[in-house]
Amino acid sequence: MVSGVSVEAPSSSTSAQRTLVPLGIIFFFVGMSVAVVGPFLSLFLSTEVKAAPAMVAAFLVAGPLASMVSSSLLGRLSDRRPIRRRLLLTAALAGFTGAVATAFVREYWILLALTMTLTALSGALFPQSFAYAREVLSQRGSTRAAMSISTLRMVFSVAWVAGPPVAALLLQAGGFRVLYLTAAAMYALAAAVIFLRLDEVSPPAHHERPPARRAGAVVWCTVGAFAVMQAAGVLNVQAMSLYLGHVLHAQVRDAGLILGLCAALEIPLMLGFGALSTRYPLRRLIVLGAGVGVVYYTLVALVSHSWQIAALQVLNASFIAAVQGLGISYVQELLPGEPGRAATLAGNAFPVASLLAGPVMGLSADLGYRYAYVAVAVLCLLGFLLLVATASRHRAVPATSG
Repeated sequence: MVSGVSVEAPSSSTSAQRTLVPLGIIFFFVGMSVAVVGPFLSLFLSTEVKAAPAMVAAFLVAGPLASMVSSSLLGRLSDRRPIRRRLLLTAALAGFTGAVATAFVREYWILLALTMTLTALSGALFPQSFAYAREVLSQRGSTRAAMSISTLRMVFSVAWVAGPPVAALLLQAGGFRVLYLTAAAMYALAAAVIFLRLDEVSPPAHHERPPARRAGAVVWCTVGAFAVMQAAGVLNVQAMSLYLGHVLHAQVRDAGLILGLCAALEIPLMLGFGALSTRYPLRRLIVLGAGVGVVYYTLVALVSHSWQIAALQVLNASFIAAVQGLGISYVQELLPGEPGRAATLAGNAFPVASLLAGPVMGLSADLGYRYAYVAVAVLCLLGFLLLVATASRHRAVPATSG
């Protein structure tokens, strides 16, 4: 295989699936690189960098915002020219350089500059990998694009199951320097796989698009629905230990067990929803998943014992598997011929969700942590209603499912 050669003619679906194996490896390495540093970023800034709380908050906002801007610009550019492989390689090398620098730098303003440039650029790896997968599957005649992309998303989840425990061991063994050098090694491995195993893909073929105003309304309402539902998910993770400890009077360790249970359940459920996507429309599965999320958060707001929350994790995992596992494919279906922009829009829902979740979490500290789950249920309901409203309009919008 020679790097840099454009994919010209479609081949079999089996060939397309084999092409996704290197992408799965890339997703695992990228997921591990993010999962080992993400949960401990605040601790790193406050203990190693000695940043004040306001400076930590500014850092945590500036990074995602810069990543959103960078990914959006690259997403539009990548759909017009055959440069997606080069973008993936550039993003992986940017992540490697940023992680190596962070392993040694302890000056706040230099680190802020790094997170708004190199780290922000590395954030394009996630949406651009999904876009690459969509293009390869489409050009090689696969009819299982949504299932394949859901499987890739599952690999990312596996990395997040393994990443935090590995990070804790690395911190114990060698501190933050070893932690960030390990993240750099993950980016380097991803870059090696991109360079050695991925070919360049041709720009997406021209698709007849629906009227811009109608299509734009459907896309933006759908992305807005994903953002508020992911805000519900972020709040769920942030509030779980506090809810268990202050309201249900359970041990804090129960939060880790419950969240770990959910993560473990997500993996087979993402595969299951991916398989269902070959038989049922994506919009129907995602609306169903959103409805399950409303039920889950409503019930959590009403429980009286921690074991009840544990029992409900099958609903939470189903919600995550449907909405996050199939969400990128759904937005790509809404924007045929623009897989990079579509994956970026869907991916940007998460940093927006993090920004939305912060004020609600702050209010819950004053009003009570059961209020947090009432607010989460309302957010999820809002996302569900937006999806129901836009799904009916999507039926009339031409799309290709690859």
